[in-house]
Amino acid sequence: MNRFLLPLAGFALLLVVLLIGLKRAPDKNNLPSPLIGKPVPQFTLPNLFDNTQPLSSEALKGRWSLVNVWGTWCGECRAEHAALLQIKQEGRVPIIGIDWKDQDEDALTWLAQLGNPYDRVGADRDGRVAIDWGVYGAPESFLISPTGTVVFKHIGAMTEQVWRRDFLPRISATTGRAGSPTSTLVLSAASGSGA
Repeated sequence: MNRFLLPLAGFALLLVVLLIGLKRAPDKNNLPSPLIGKPVPQFTLPNLFDNTQPLSSEALKGRWSLVNVWGTWCGECRAEHAALLQIKQEGRVPIIGIDWKDQDEDALTWLAQLGNPYDRVGADRDGRVAIDWGVYGAPESFLISPTGTVVFKHIGAMTEQVWRRDFLPRISATTGRAGSPTSTLVLSAASGSGA
């Protein structure tokens, strides 16, 4: 009987250690990016809608923008789509899409069926641009300042909560424009929490 209890106790101890480690692990959606505070990587991609108008890193200068890396093969990308449509409707920032390792026809069908939240979409067919951005997996979203600097990175699906908590206060803090009463409240709460 003892020869069964010792391995069982060891397994139980290992399970407890793993659970504690998972509970104390940092938020996986906010992994630090080496791009934060640096210019966006230089790139030029074919425009999904018009091959005569490529999407380049130069398009990310002069105003705040949200860059969203997505693909039709990505379940979480479908989950975040409604939030992206809502962000577009607010009109605070243009959303630039990078369609990652996808078929153009699939992407065009997806956007026709679900709605198009993007101002422009670059087709990263071979995934090289996403590698330069340090993308781990879709979806990932980046906040870009008017100077073309990466300000923030979010890994995982964009939600209204993530947008209001992590993105909107960063935009409002530099523009002095809080926007809606909700965003003012979020900015005040973020300031008070040391965020």
